[in-house]
Amino acid sequence: MPAGGPLQGGSSSNLNMNLYATKKTAAEGMLDIALFLANITHMKTVIEQGAGYRYYAAVLTLISFSLALQIVAGVLIIIIARKDITEEANQKRLDSQNNMITILVFIIFVTNIFISVMGMERTGLFPRMHF
Repeated sequence: MPAGGPLQGGSSSNLNMNLYATKKTAAEGMLDIALFLANITHMKTVIEQGAGYRYYAAVLTLISFSLALQIVAGVLIIIIARKDITEEANQKRLDSQNNMITILVFIIFVTNIFISVMGMERTGLFPRMHF
């Protein structure tokens, strides 16, 4: 690529920003679907373990909360993917929606950390540490 090309901070005329944004949004949506399916599988496992499980109510609540946030994020991703970022009229709204998705994804991330931590004891994947 010649010096000063799009990869080196020069002109972005060769880069279709709308195509790039659409592909980025589609990839984000696929990751959201993967996490959604993982949470459903985790929920099924917790339900099968039954109410005798130490963190049963907490984990089910957190998984439900995470799934609800993932649905909201998924809807926002679909809305963003359908808009043209190159149109100036859309840019402010798309930026705002993208920021909301970023915040939702962070909250989902933190929620899933708590889900994982509470789910470790029963799976047997992580032996207890004795200090």
